[in-house]
Amino acid sequence: MLLVGVLFLAYKIGRLAADGHVGEALTNAQNVWDLERFLRLPSELAVQQAVISQKWLIKAANCYYAYVHFPATAAALIWLYLRRPAHYLPTRRLLAWLTAASLVVHLLFPLAPPRMLSAVGMVDTGRLFGPAVYGSPSSDALTNQYAAMPSLHVGWALALAIALILATRGRYRWLWLAHPTITLLVVVVTGNHYWLDAVVATALLGLVAALLGHRAPAALAIPEPRVGEG
Repeated sequence: MLLVGVLFLAYKIGRLAADGHVGEALTNAQNVWDLERFLRLPSELAVQQAVISQKWLIKAANCYYAYVHFPATAAALIWLYLRRPAHYLPTRRLLAWLTAASLVVHLLFPLAPPRMLSAVGMVDTGRLFGPAVYGSPSSDALTNQYAAMPSLHVGWALALAIALILATRGRYRWLWLAHPTITLLVVVVTGNHYWLDAVVATALLGLVAALLGHRAPAALAIPEPRVGEG
């Protein structure tokens, strides 16, 4: 709880710092958009337009973005704590340092999400179809809407998937990768993140994991099942 409180305080500081850099965040957004087109990455606009006519699908994406991220993270951590305690501490540490590193990037590189790039045709699917996670950027005092890069939705989802793959047995354990895959598609379709946000989150996750790796050797071993477990 203390760790969560410290991270939340840091996030609030980042939110206050972003207030004076709205113009910079919008300029960075256009630059990221142009860079992605230069790199010939798939257009977020094309992906959004391919789905937006299916209202049930876009609402499902909005709900996944709004309601799955934190509950899935909490459920995975609780399960690791209760059933795979050797994996819990390294995973918690990885998420904490990934979040802290991401907050630094948010401060150094404020970035408006693609849903704010109305000039290129992107829309805010949460506001149009519901449920909406964010209010108006000018009056939203709780969240930092100019912190698109890196995507913590993707970073956390990938970190948890890897932790659960390492902590479980059986050929179907690789299906945990469905969570970060779906999360990536959802954050793009809803206009909340760019492809590069996910790329940077993945790279940052790898860097943090490498720096912490020497401190958590126990997490690399798949534990034997306990008595009574399948």
